[in-house]
Amino acid sequence: MDGPPRRYRFRSDWRVAAPPDAVYRVLERHQDYPLWWPHIREVVQTGPDTGRCRFRSVLPVDLNVTVRALRRDPAARVLEIALGGDLEGRMRFHVAARGAGARVRIRQDTELRQPLLRRLARPARPLLLANHALMMRAGRRGLRAWLGVHLEVG
Repeated sequence: MDGPPRRYRFRSDWRVAAPPDAVYRVLERHQDYPLWWPHIREVVQTGPDTGRCRFRSVLPVDLNVTVRALRRDPAARVLEIALGGDLEGRMRFHVAARGAGARVRIRQDTELRQPLLRRLARPARPLLLANHALMMRAGRRGLRAWLGVHLEVG
């Protein structure tokens, strides 16, 4: 993470004990995120490559974000999306083989647009960073659990 107080660049790496193609298939089904990622409260598809999501971690503030697919590449296992609304920027998922499982690299380059959080960006930055870390940890745990159940079933 770096940049001005309202700008955030995050790098997350998740290790998952599942085949990379299976992990990619779960990540490309954004409509299912609320089923396994507890802080993603709602996903609404608005077009073939667009949608809206609402998420909230431990802070009592919902973030409403529009999403637009920029790249879906199953062969390379890369997903890239543009973000708008309360967060503006980009997010990229890359799934690669790692031993017997997969590594998910998540890169985010965003700017806070939500009015309250923009005003609090400088003094609340450590809290916002911790909030994001909790959300990402919950996503990793949720993805692992989701894949564990769905790979066993078929």
